Amino acid sequence: MANEHLATYLNDHLAGSVIAIDLLEHLERTHATTPLAEFFSKLRAEIAADREELEKLMSQLQIAESRTRKASAWFGGKVTELKLKLDDPSDGDLRLFESLEALSLGIEGKRGLWLALSTVAEDNANLRLIDYKRLTQRAEEQRSRVEVKRLGVAKAALALTPEAE
Repeated sequence: MANEHLATYLNDHLAGSVIAIDLLEHLERTHATTPLAEFFSKLRAEIAADREELEKLMSQLQIAESRTRKASAWFGGKVTELKLKLDDPSDGDLRLFESLEALSLGIEGKRGLWLALSTVAEDNANLRLIDYKRLTQRAEEQRSRVEVKRLGVAKAALALTPEAE
């Protein structure tokens, strides 16, 4: 049963990385002519590297990737894109803000993944296959960088207009 739970948990996080990478690809295209494009490109590369670490771990543990979960994540990502588009059809500050917030929450979830696996690895040598401390630190750095951008965009996205003050 524990192996099934671990497989489910790891596949959920793998699916989350699909959503994050799709969102980052959209943000790169949308902001291609701005300095944000480089920010999103670097973040996407780091998240892809984290996903490779997770895939490697799953392979070493002989945990199969769930196509159903990946497909569900892809579909969920499309629903999220639609929600963001409805919230801000102009693809402006609110959409960017909400996208950054979703990325921030996802990165915090990934940080939680590495912390949980590190804790379990203390009692289970089978999980001592990757450097959880390094991955946790990278997630913290990613979240910090995203948070700076998110809060910067919040000023424009959530500012009250003069008539609303």
